[in-house]
Amino acid sequence: MSGETSTIEVTALTDLPSGRDLLKPHRIALIAIAAVMVFCIAWFMRWDWLPEYAGRLAQGVWVTLLMLFSTASLGFLFAVPLGLVQVTGPWPLKMLAKGFCTVIRGTPLLLQLWLLYYGLGSLFPQYPEIRQSFLWPYLREAWPYGVAALTISFAAYEGEVMRGAFAGVPAGELEAARAYGMSRWKVFRRIWLPRAVHRALPTLNGETVLQLKSTPLVATITVVDVYAVISKIRQTTYLTYEPLLFLALIYLCLTAILVVAFRTLENKIPTRGA
Repeated sequence: MSGETSTIEVTALTDLPSGRDLLKPHRIALIAIAAVMVFCIAWFMRWDWLPEYAGRLAQGVWVTLLMLFSTASLGFLFAVPLGLVQVTGPWPLKMLAKGFCTVIRGTPLLLQLWLLYYGLGSLFPQYPEIRQSFLWPYLREAWPYGVAALTISFAAYEGEVMRGAFAGVPAGELEAARAYGMSRWKVFRRIWLPRAVHRALPTLNGETVLQLKSTPLVATITVVDVYAVISKIRQTTYLTYEPLLFLALIYLCLTAILVVAFRTLENKIPTRGA
């Protein structure tokens, strides 16, 4: 086994691209084209508006990150029981979880957001009990409905991912843990959940990136994220391409950070014991 492992490792190392491969003609051409595009964008377009709106842009990026991490975290907490109940739960709960995931995944996120904000949100002011409660200062704002819609959407998509991840954990590992005398809760906490999360990490990476790209929808209900700030800049400066290109750069940078973070996490988690 050690000989086979070393052979696999050597093969993997030889498959990695070398510095000479990175300097192939077509890659040099692509780098040159990208450099020319960056130069033209920086030299021929107007960027004098950036210092004036830097503070608003930073605040908008902060709101976008808050929406992303809060909804992804809450959505994942809901996704774990949604996936688990579809694998081990009783028939009624299994059907409810499957129906929830099917309905949410089958309808547009923008529709769900508007139903919560313009539909449910318009009903609350009709009840004096709600207007006089401690929840009213929050229910009259737009951001709770954005958080709710994005959380529900993420939970539905990731619930299906966790269902497959839970079902994909080898039954022998769970049986071995029970043979050691572990309780059902300890088996779930120490074996089943960590193995399922590790299997779902690559898909979770993609879903989190998609969640980042979904956050601009909250601007349609007056939440001032970075997309809303860029829209205001376009209306004020009468510029079209420069603000949109800068917005694309912001999302590209945030996406790159997410991808690197998830890949680092995947590499730090051992896949199999020695």
